[in-house]
Amino acid sequence: MPPTISISSQEHPGTASWNSPNNLSAAPRVGKAWRGNAIGMWRIAFGLVWAIDATFKWQPAFQTGFVSYLTGGLKGQPALVRAWIGFWIDIVKVDPHVFALIVTGAETALAVALIFGVFSNIAYAGGVLLGFVIWSTAEGFGGPYVAGSTDIGASIIYILVFVGLFLSQSGLHIGLDRRITPMLGRWDWLASGPCR
Repeated sequence: MPPTISISSQEHPGTASWNSPNNLSAAPRVGKAWRGNAIGMWRIAFGLVWAIDATFKWQPAFQTGFVSYLTGGLKGQPALVRAWIGFWIDIVKVDPHVFALIVTGAETALAVALIFGVFSNIAYAGGVLLGFVIWSTAEGFGGPYVAGSTDIGASIIYILVFVGLFLSQSGLHIGLDRRITPMLGRWDWLASGPCR
């Protein structure tokens, strides 16, 4: 049986007493606001990373070499992955410049949404989708996985960061979602949830 803890409020004013180490709800809350601010700053920093990446995408070299970025993911891949990447290459070859602009515009919109904490939920969903498309095409699912492989690709990590930002409702912290969510009415699901 675990030992019980009893802290007297007379010995430590401002603290609660509890009888079990598992009863953390009675534990004193210290400095809760710093965590929300840290989550907001983390989101902004992630947005700056996307802004830098979008800046590179606006360069003519990316616009003209878009198909070559996709074909780079074909090397050494198994047949199924080659077929998947080939499918996307065939679609992109219809008009590579338009698809390059779509990717560039999406990254720019993500950067703006992350930096300002606006329409965060839709931005996180878009970020997960874009991250998956990049990971499964240009990064070739992080493969090929052979002896000596040391990386699964960066985009899968971006997907996990977007999920973490969604779960932490980061748009409410140092972001505009705190102000716009109540104004959206039935469309409030586009932004981080209401502050509770």
